[in-house]
Amino acid sequence: MILIDNISKRFGGFAAVDGVSFRIREGTITGLIGPNGAGKTTLFNVIAGVFPPASGRIFLEDEDITGEKPHALFRKGVLRTFQVAHEFATMTVRENLMMVPGKQSGENLVHAWFSRRRVGEEERAIGARADEVIDFLELNQVADELAGNLSGGQKKLLELGRTMMVDARIVFLDEVGAGVNRTLLRRIGEAIIRLNREFNYTFCLIEHDMDFVSWLCDPVVCMAEGRVLATGTAEEIKSNQSVIESYLGKRFRDAGHAT
Repeated sequence: MILIDNISKRFGGFAAVDGVSFRIREGTITGLIGPNGAGKTTLFNVIAGVFPPASGRIFLEDEDITGEKPHALFRKGVLRTFQVAHEFATMTVRENLMMVPGKQSGENLVHAWFSRRRVGEEERAIGARADEVIDFLELNQVADELAGNLSGGQKKLLELGRTMMVDARIVFLDEVGAGVNRTLLRRIGEAIIRLNREFNYTFCLIEHDMDFVSWLCDPVVCMAEGRVLATGTAEEIKSNQSVIESYLGKRFRDAGHAT
């Protein structure tokens, strides 16, 4: 679905991403791991149109999407979440979800005044979809709670829910497990798996929790110093000596996770 072809991004003389190439195949959950400063989030930002690359190309299937703006990629079904959730804090969970679909008739002043029936029907349909998402993610108890009052894990679930309000083709998740307790992390993982298996969502996620990555992801790509260090299954990555030395560390090897 996504081809990342020799992407580089520099900030001054520093190469944050340096000639990265790999594929994200349709219907997979691809893990992207590596130490802090490896270039993972910068790569996400380039793919999502936040930064233009210094060189290289990005393809969505056969379409060159290099440098397209986030709103244009959103319309193509390329979505991302953030390590720090970007909720509308003073709106409810349901209202946050209902904000997502673009080009709503109620946003047009003329339609708001003269096409009230159309606006009302559209809002009811969007509200019904929001309720389906809330039920899917088991957020019913906080549906009418202000999003700013949610826990960190609930905010991550809400971020995931916002991707369900449109026709997402691929979702990039940036450290979905950061600051999330184990119970909610399990719920987030189960939701990702269901979206992947039942609705054919394609995911690429940045994550440091190797147990979580091993549970969800195949393949796994490890980056270090702006480059791809290794690609393979989770078990292959955990057994890769270069990955152990650059990222997982001696304690991981001594614990018996790798040979």
